[in-house]
Amino acid sequence: MAQYSSPSSLLPLPSNRSLKRLLQDLTCLYHKHRTSISRTAYLAIFAVLSYRIRNAIKEQKAAVAEAREARLQGRVAGKSDSDKADVTTKRRKVELDREFFLNLGRLLRICIPGWRSYEARLLVQHSCFLIARTMISLYVARLDGRLVRDIVRGRAKSFLKSLVWWMLVAVPATFTNSMLAWHQTALALAYRTRLTQHIHNKYLDNMTFYTLSALDDRIKNADQLIVVDVSKFSNSLAELYSSLTKPVLDIAINSWSITRSVGTESFLGVSIAVHLSSFLLRAVTPPFGRYVAEEAKLEGEFRFQHSRLIDYSEEIALYFGHEAEKDTLDRGYFTLIKHVNRILRRKLWYGIVEDYVVKYTWTALGYVLCAVPVFYKRPDLGPSERIGDVSENLMTTRRLLINCSEAFGKLMTSYKDISQLAGYTGRVSTLLDVIADIERGHFEKALVSSASIEENAAVLAGRGELEEGDDIRFDNVPIVSPNGDVLVRQLSFHISSGDHLLIVGPNGCGKSSLFRILGGLWPVYGGKVRKPPSEDIFYIPQRPYLSKGTLRQQILYPDTLLDMRARRVTDDDLADILRRLGLQHLLRAQQAKHADSTPGLIENPAHLKPTAALDTEAEWTSLLSMGDQQRIAAARLFYHKPKYAILDECTSSLTLEIERTVYTEAKRLAITLMTVSHRRSLWTYHGWILQFDGQGSYVFTKLDAEKRLALEDEREEIEIQLRAIPEIEKRIAELEAGGAGAADSEASTSE
Repeated sequence: MAQYSSPSSLLPLPSNRSLKRLLQDLTCLYHKHRTSISRTAYLAIFAVLSYRIRNAIKEQKAAVAEAREARLQGRVAGKSDSDKADVTTKRRKVELDREFFLNLGRLLRICIPGWRSYEARLLVQHSCFLIARTMISLYVARLDGRLVRDIVRGRAKSFLKSLVWWMLVAVPATFTNSMLAWHQTALALAYRTRLTQHIHNKYLDNMTFYTLSALDDRIKNADQLIVVDVSKFSNSLAELYSSLTKPVLDIAINSWSITRSVGTESFLGVSIAVHLSSFLLRAVTPPFGRYVAEEAKLEGEFRFQHSRLIDYSEEIALYFGHEAEKDTLDRGYFTLIKHVNRILRRKLWYGIVEDYVVKYTWTALGYVLCAVPVFYKRPDLGPSERIGDVSENLMTTRRLLINCSEAFGKLMTSYKDISQLAGYTGRVSTLLDVIADIERGHFEKALVSSASIEENAAVLAGRGELEEGDDIRFDNVPIVSPNGDVLVRQLSFHISSGDHLLIVGPNGCGKSSLFRILGGLWPVYGGKVRKPPSEDIFYIPQRPYLSKGTLRQQILYPDTLLDMRARRVTDDDLADILRRLGLQHLLRAQQAKHADSTPGLIENPAHLKPTAALDTEAEWTSLLSMGDQQRIAAARLFYHKPKYAILDECTSSLTLEIERTVYTEAKRLAITLMTVSHRRSLWTYHGWILQFDGQGSYVFTKLDAEKRLALEDEREEIEIQLRAIPEIEKRIAELEAGGAGAADSEASTSE
């Protein structure tokens, strides 16, 4: 019977001596071709990095092209542009694309306008302190090694000397750390100041703030973007510069120092392992940028719901709508919390992976790197170098490696910060883009009216001519509502200075849209409009706007005290205006407070000084009745003395006597009046009438107040008579029925 040997018995097992000899042979072979191997490794790494960068650029270009094609072809049916942008954003894991860098560059040019600016100087100083901090860390690492060396060797004198140096180095180190924190905060404030001023200049220029809310619905919460998102963007940008620059400097300088201790090959091998682990970490990184943008959006919507509750508190209370509003607020809050909890869950799992890779895996690689000089004796080193001070090299290398590990960990964390910055950058850039579109006359609004009709859509797409002049002329101008309804297809009328115009018509007929065009708030969709400059037209609504400030500021608005002095108007002039309008009680109220300190102040009119009363600050909207508010608006009109005034039901809460005072004084000041009102008492103050019927037609003609009043009286009398006709007919029928019954009774009696 044949005997078979196991496969293991056929192969001789290598002994420990042969393995050691094989390792020595491989080491000698490596050192013989060390230069070629190192160059090949570096070239391979460079080629891989170049290939990855090239692929990343191609992917971003393809994503941008695909998003552009999707917008052009309308692949996302039934969605607004913001929804399309959200869909495009969800396709990418992280929003670090070409569009992000373009938007960031534009915002940086706003935050840092030039190299000689304050922000640029802060940035240079911050960079100097960052370099100083890295150099101090490098020196502290070497000093740490010397301290350990002196302890191991038992050199007390040298140890004390090194300890003194350690305490001395702590002074510039702590100062540098504090200056880094100060510069980061100062940069954030400087960025926010520049960006806020830039946005304010555009947002409050040419009525953009009104157009943004009335004619465009792409931005729902501009206040939240300006106040909150700009601040978060500035803080994130300032923090990101420090969190990127310092780790890069630490990695570069500390890596160079480490290679001098352990050799280029060892550090290169560990770097490759770290790079692979960081690639894995990046692959599992959630899209924090998109999460931040969505959270900011939900925060803004939730805050906007609360602001609506405050703005319409009276209407909601009258309707007893608190339960409905509570449901709306709760729904908005829980939508926000649901999204925040989703982010927290993602951060939990990502934090576990990140902590394992950064804290433990990289630390283990660091110990391997520190062990290289101890367990591996390079044959190219001499005997004295081979038996050098291992403790000093070990501690120095370990300290440098810890610095590198911390820097690399911050660099990986900063990738998450960049993603968050991308979210803030996108929201702020969207605001600037929409403002720029509005400045070019391009609006996007989801219309829920007849705008979908081809004829109406053609009107909305058109633009007319607008010029300035001394008179007001409309030639074939369409009047369009905020929802896109074409109320009047071609409006034509002309008035000059002194031609007082009365405008009447039912609600929704186009009166407000006409005033918006005159005020420069509304685009001209067709025809030709000639009107005076905006400063020559003054608008007084039914419910006047009263700003926060003194009584004087309510009359001067929007002028300031300097403007008042430039007009050579005194406080006595303002007080005289208030007295003519029956508001002398506002002057006496404040003066009564000083009656005790100044006896006879109220009793002696000669001592009345209006300055104290005009300096009174209050919440005027809640303090004054609607009638008093309308009188303040009339006082504002008398102060400004414009060429044209639009009075939109502004005397609805005034008595006939005060109304007569307002119109008589306005005509005495040569103010051409354009009044919207159905009060018959105002007809006598106007010479022209523009009457809308609410069906798209209008009549523009001269107004004969006496004849119109007579006709109106006759019409009302006829209407009263017409309303009495059914009663008369009913009575006639009753009489006829009664007469017929009497005739029948008489006939039966005769029989």
